Amino acid sequence: MNNLYCFFFILFLGLSQAFCQQAYQKPPQAVLDVLNAPLSPTVFIDPTAQKMLMAQPSLYPSIADLAEPMLPLAGVRVNPRTNMERSYIFYWESLSLKDIATGKETPIRLPPEVKRIEGIKWNAAGNMVAFINESEGGADLWVLDAVACQAKKIAGVKINPLLDNYLKWMPDQKSLLVKLIPPERGAPPKPSDVPPGPKIMESSGSATASSTYEVRDVLKTPGDADLFEYYATSQLALISLHFGRVEFIGKPAIYDEVEPSPDGKYLLVNWIHRPYSYQRSYERFPREVEVWDNKGNLVDHLASQPLAEQVPIDGEITGPREHAWRPTADATVIWAEALDGGDPENKVTHRDRLMQKPVGGQASELCRIEHRYYKMRWIQQSGKVLVWEYDRDRKWFKVYMHDVDNDAQAPRLVWDMSIHERYQKPGDPVMMIMPNGVNVVRRQGDWLFLSGHGSSPEGDRPFLDRMDLNTLKTERLFRSDKGCYETYFAWMDPEKETFITRRESPAEPPNYFRRLLSDKPLTKTDPGEASWKSSSKAITKFPDPAPVLRKIKKQIVTYQRDDGLQLSFTLYLPPGYKKGTRLPTLLWAYPSDLAQKEAAGQLEGSSQRFTTIRGTSELFFLLNGYAVLDDASMPVVGPPGTAYDQFIEQISANARAAVDKAVEMGVSDPNRVGVAGHSHGALMTANLLAYTDLFRAGIARSGAYNHTLRPFGYQNEKRTLWQARDTYIKNSPVLQADKINEPLLIIHGEIDANPGTVPLQSEKLYDAVRGAGGTARLVMLPYENHGYIARESVEHVLYEMLNWFDRYVKDAPAVSGN
Repeated sequence: MNNLYCFFFILFLGLSQAFCQQAYQKPPQAVLDVLNAPLSPTVFIDPTAQKMLMAQPSLYPSIADLAEPMLPLAGVRVNPRTNMERSYIFYWESLSLKDIATGKETPIRLPPEVKRIEGIKWNAAGNMVAFINESEGGADLWVLDAVACQAKKIAGVKINPLLDNYLKWMPDQKSLLVKLIPPERGAPPKPSDVPPGPKIMESSGSATASSTYEVRDVLKTPGDADLFEYYATSQLALISLHFGRVEFIGKPAIYDEVEPSPDGKYLLVNWIHRPYSYQRSYERFPREVEVWDNKGNLVDHLASQPLAEQVPIDGEITGPREHAWRPTADATVIWAEALDGGDPENKVTHRDRLMQKPVGGQASELCRIEHRYYKMRWIQQSGKVLVWEYDRDRKWFKVYMHDVDNDAQAPRLVWDMSIHERYQKPGDPVMMIMPNGVNVVRRQGDWLFLSGHGSSPEGDRPFLDRMDLNTLKTERLFRSDKGCYETYFAWMDPEKETFITRRESPAEPPNYFRRLLSDKPLTKTDPGEASWKSSSKAITKFPDPAPVLRKIKKQIVTYQRDDGLQLSFTLYLPPGYKKGTRLPTLLWAYPSDLAQKEAAGQLEGSSQRFTTIRGTSELFFLLNGYAVLDDASMPVVGPPGTAYDQFIEQISANARAAVDKAVEMGVSDPNRVGVAGHSHGALMTANLLAYTDLFRAGIARSGAYNHTLRPFGYQNEKRTLWQARDTYIKNSPVLQADKINEPLLIIHGEIDANPGTVPLQSEKLYDAVRGAGGTARLVMLPYENHGYIARESVEHVLYEMLNWFDRYVKDAPAVSGN
């Protein structure tokens, strides 16, 4: 225990050196050329499948964008200038419309200041698009007439996008339900710089623990509470686009979810009120759930949800939750209720039940659910609904089909499998937008459609199936050919068997195609070539943004761990690679924990994808002469409750198997292999350096390295520190820092909002490695979150990573004879 005491001392003493502020650096020009290559447009297809809206995305925001003032308030980060959340800055810069039948593309003329477009939403009729634009004074509302190809700003209103759900088409598809900045809001409150007194927290002896991940950017003072209320408060309004009228609904309040009923007569309103929590984010604040009419008059009060600070780990609040309209009825509300007190540790026959209540009617029980309710999908023009339930202890899901309009029909089990199952995964039900705007499972007679990745021992081959609602048997309609990666995108007309796909290959960038099905369904045993019986016609012709990347070679490689478990990685080789040359190598991975050994060995991914490299991708190492073992399998297999007891042993075995395979293939120099990962992959990296001698150096980005700082669970470890003390300590690299004798580059965003990976984690790992005499470098990125997005930050991270590996991996002595 001497080492443990030593490193606790290091941890709390804080042997930090003063940071040396340096200028941002750039990676090599070959990397910059690819980094700055233009992006293909984002495609939004209209619900009638007649038009495509193509939005040109921005590349990277500047560090000046990230440096704007930011207020962390109850789980949201507010830009006070715009009243928008500043957790991730992404927007589109221009728009164009493409007619699918004729191929004609029309650019949309927008004023020069419209360069930060967000929240794009088609109406169900496919003749209008609503979106917002971030301007100097906030979020402006715009509407695009898709027939005239003209856009106009809705004058006199500012959208409040802070808590999302800020813009919805009403069922008439001619008017919008929006959240506005209250017109008479005034100036923000000014919190006092003088504290009114000490900050005090007190527990009452309850042993109920809540997850670490529910604590992020919490309110700290009464002034914070006032600011949250100021920025989160909205005025609901209906905007009639035909008459140009803005009609306020109700009074200003903190509105979370607000949904119109399918018949357009009512609103389902979820609003938040005091007392706020100083320990949890706004999702746990007290709230009321009500039904209003379109004038804002109360029709029905459905639930009062109290402050929920002590929800058990993996648990739920007690009482009604997750209210939603039934999309296949005029105005019926559905919700879930816990039958186990919200605690997954309680042993009960049924954990949840689903309830329903028509407006003006009585509540009734729809069904009881053995495990935890997960989600539901209603099937078009029927009373049938697919209900997912999740078994936490087995990591298993079941899906039942209920017919709520037929009491005599017993629920039918549709799917029953591990959440990690890939080869037998049935796909996801294909959805459609009804004329009133509701989202339902598309139905054609007695059939519904399923679209999936199609994982198989030969890699992913996406598919489109149909399933008989009576027999539950499926038929294969389409499967991607072996020589490309082609996914179902949208139906054009199921009656005419026309649909749209997105197709790519190693040599061809992703583009969209119009397809016609073959005369007969395919069987699942048909060869891949059978899928090409369907004819295709290109809709888009997006060019290759970075032709140099076509010189990269890649393949999926399979191999076995020493216990026989099947593993894989995607091997990437740099441009100009000569067979037989041993290269410096990067292993990049992210651990996953699985309950079933069979699922751990299943392949995922495809060698037929078009290679693109963006952001801080590990694939940029290819442009510097490295081989990359990408997404190397890193399973931790075992019972969900205790799998992390073997975390170190299993990631070490996984890494050893991957390196051995790459060396056996003749592509990797065993003396010049490095390891890297992000978040949970960073924890893996630090532990592999501590417990193995496989690697010359490592890079750990945005990780967590001392689990005693998050004692109520980490990743999928659900036990507390006091229930699994030895496991917490063994898996914490800070407490094993004297074993890290390879150079470690540690990178972290200074304002990481992920509660499990606070910046202190990286600072203390650096302190511990340095204090133990190891070689480490700590890079803290100003204004960056869990991922890094500013152009300057992205360039600098690539510079740091490439330089670190060039110094400690590439320039290490090669294996004798190579």
